[in-house]
Amino acid sequence: MLGGTFDPVHLGHLRSAVELRELLNLDRVHMVPARLPLLRNSPQVSARQRLALLQLGIGDTPGLIADGRELEREGPSYSADTLASLRDEYGADARLIMALGHDAFLRLTEWHAPQRLFELAHLVIIERPDHQALLSTALRELIAGREVDSPESLMQRPAGSLLRVALATRMAVSATGIRQRLAAGQSVRYLLPEAVETRIMQASLYQRH
Repeated sequence: MLGGTFDPVHLGHLRSAVELRELLNLDRVHMVPARLPLLRNSPQVSARQRLALLQLGIGDTPGLIADGRELEREGPSYSADTLASLRDEYGADARLIMALGHDAFLRLTEWHAPQRLFELAHLVIIERPDHQALLSTALRELIAGREVDSPESLMQRPAGSLLRVALATRMAVSATGIRQRLAAGQSVRYLLPEAVETRIMQASLYQRH
């Protein structure tokens, strides 16, 4: 599972999903847009529009799934609930993984039921280059005894461990920067999949009128 607001989905999101699948030898990666994220500002476009853009961005990429299950639930988008849904779908013995970026990882203790995340899945942290931020005491306690040093070790059981990974391609693309460029009438060519850019322009998303 790779969650996020995808506001909008860009090539950095999609490339990370492809590389995670290859690095961890995953059957599939569910890319799950949050309906109502709690730890950031509300997205500028509707959840349905963001899911549609994600579907366009993925296209026919093998192993990537635009998963709209959080749009079907009322209230805030809790990752623990989404993982529980995936666990019900795949069964108790499946090895489930939730991937998240380093910035989100640093705030993990602020999430809803962070301990439950490890009961349902492994966590894979996508490291940022040269990121030396110290972990809080609460975060160190949460992950104590859970870290492993290889995908092979991670896959020894269905859930409960944490692995830090560095992806080969580190694309310096941000959704915030894309929204700013669109609002200013600047080009976003080669930051987004062409189909996503086309839909944004056709529907005048993120643009000032």
